[in-house]
Formats: sequence, structure tokens, C-alpha cells
Amino acid sequence: LGLAERPDVPLVAMVTRLTAQKGLDLVESVWQSLMDMDIQLVALGKGEPRYESLLQWASGAYPGKVAVRLEVNQVLARRIYAGADIFLMPSRYEPCGLAQMVAMRYGTLPLVRETGGLRDTVRSYNEYTGEGTGFSFYPYNAHDMRHVLGMAVGFYHQPKVWSKIVEQAMAVDNSWDEAAKKYIELYAACR
Repeated sequence: LGLAERPDVPLVAMVTRLTAQKGLDLVESVWQSLMDMDIQLVALGKGEPRYESLLQWASGAYPGKVAVRLEVNQVLARRIYAGADIFLMPSRYEPCGLAQMVAMRYGTLPLVRETGGLRDTVRSYNEYTGEGTGFSFYPYNAHDMRHVLGMAVGFYHQPKVWSKIVEQAMAVDNSWDEAAKKYIELYAACR
């Protein structure tokens, strides 16, 4: 994708429809603050011209730091999931969401807004208990998103902590088999 090879810097990925519903307005609001962080960013998707233009401009303004592909490409999407460190999904609302679960299977830690299916599937990392499968924030606020991303980057630079969170995320079972077991338990409890 043309990014500088920097294994000491986390790669933040977005594979999404480029719309306000997916939180692109939050990203836009704190764009300069994100670029001031020592991260790399890759985005894949199509959507509203406003966000396509922002990302196209960013890839030109920050060569080697920002890579953008304005397309829908499942093969490239899987490579991005597999190669990224943090999956940014700050959705305004998300009834279900699959991308965060795909990211976790690849060992890419999701950073999500606590809404709908994102809240149901991503447990925010707790540095005191060591539990968690990603990172989250609740208020629909760009600065909260930016703050949590800064925390995630800090944990990225603690390899033992990061590896533990990755292992926990990859171990999550979001299969239909697991969902069916929960339904059976629920029905049994109602008898």
C-alpha cells in the first residue's frame, strides 16, 4: 500500500463504508491530532464524497503514513485485517457489526464506540484485571475516540500486554454454535 515499513509503529485500519454512520465525522474532527500521533493509517472503502475526498487528500499529504484505497475489495480487506494492529470502528450506531469480529480473529484489536453489536462483542481492555479484547469509548465524541486510541498505542508499546490482549481477542468464539448454546440455555432457564 506504499506505507513506510515501521514495525515499531502501530498500523490503524478502517475497512468500511465511508459514511458518517461509521464514525468518519469523528475521524475528520480530530484528523490533525491523529496525524500528530506516531501511527500509520490505512483505509479501504467507498462512500460519501466528503470522506473520500478527505482520505484522498490525506494519502497525498502524508505519504508513507496514510494509505487509502477507494474501492470494495474483499481480498485486500482480508490482508488489511491480517496486517493491521488496531481496527478503528467508531460507529454512530451499529446494529450488529461483523468487521470487529473478523478483526479479532486475525489478531487485530478493535477500537469501537460502545453501541449495538460493537458493545456486545468487544470487551474493553482493563489494565487492572488484564481482561479485554479491544478498546472502546462511549460518548459519540471525537476527543474520547482520540484519547482511547492514544491509550491503545501506549499498550501497543508494551509487548507482553499487547500479546495478551491479542490472544484474548483471537480466542473469542462468535460462531453460530456458541450463539445456539446461549439460546438453548435461555430456553432451558424459562421452563
